[in-house]
Amino acid sequence: MFTDLGVDLGTRKTVICRGKKIVLNQPSVVLMEEYDNSPYKFGKEAFEAIGRVPSRYRAVCPIERGVISDYDVAEHMLRCYIQYACGKRMTKPRVIVSMPSNITWVQQRSIIDAVQNAGGRSVCTIESPVAAALGMGIDFKRPHGAIVVDIGAGTTDVAVISMGGLSKCESLRVAGTDIDAAIIDYMKHEYNMLIGEHTAEFIKHQVGAAIPRPVEIVIQAKGVSVATGMPKSVEITANEICEAISDVVYRISSAIRNVLDKTPPELVGDIAEDGIYLTGGTSQLSGMSDWLSKYIGIKVITADNYETCVARGIGNVLEHFDILKNGDYEFRTLQDLIIG
Repeated sequence: MFTDLGVDLGTRKTVICRGKKIVLNQPSVVLMEEYDNSPYKFGKEAFEAIGRVPSRYRAVCPIERGVISDYDVAEHMLRCYIQYACGKRMTKPRVIVSMPSNITWVQQRSIIDAVQNAGGRSVCTIESPVAAALGMGIDFKRPHGAIVVDIGAGTTDVAVISMGGLSKCESLRVAGTDIDAAIIDYMKHEYNMLIGEHTAEFIKHQVGAAIPRPVEIVIQAKGVSVATGMPKSVEITANEICEAISDVVYRISSAIRNVLDKTPPELVGDIAEDGIYLTGGTSQLSGMSDWLSKYIGIKVITADNYETCVARGIGNVLEHFDILKNGDYEFRTLQDLIIG
């Protein structure tokens, strides 16, 4: 008995669907034993241990900027997640896995290789913005342009899609983790204080904003003094964070405009009519949609299911694979890659 799975392999999270049902949504993190390099914890338990583990363990994020950075750990993680998603089914599923647009063939092959070695029977790769478009319900049948912006943790994918094919696309290596890094850098230089990834992400979610807030918000940030190495706590405002991350927000905005500049006028006309479709975890940054609308001059539509939009789009493909007939999509095995 065979089954099909869809995998949204993200820098921060891995989401797996079986058909249209989401069966797994876990951080892309593995806690490894140092002495024998074996996996100890996966997902949420491993993510919560980042920065808190004793020397016998190390927390590894095997997906960086949407591609595999640590092959062995990525294979461990995928095997665990695929086995969980398959449940008690004794099967090697066909797998459709998302990837950033414009990645190299070597990077794409690495993803196919890891997924098949982790238990996949054959693998089909699909660009994240194409899957996101399907997850948002964009019609692939008519010759009408649509632009999808998927702002994740590691990459920002901008793609103009018409009839299920990519007209123009760009994958920018700037996204949510760069916002976190900008906050860490700001706290170090302005307050002489070191903070960790969890604290930076907490600050981003609590007071981070792409545009100044009409009502100022203040939170307390805790870290370590650079000078003394002792615990330190300071109050930080939302508008300070807005200023700290402004460069990252601007680079994301510029990437969208650059793609539009290269897009045929007929498709730009369609986009101006329908708007920009925005998804991905970082799309929820306060004021992001308002900033993009003002900067580019086109209305912005944010996905309701922003965290699982790509996975749900893959779920649609699993049930109606012919929807991708206008693109070069097919299931491949390692043997196919060797022959190719």
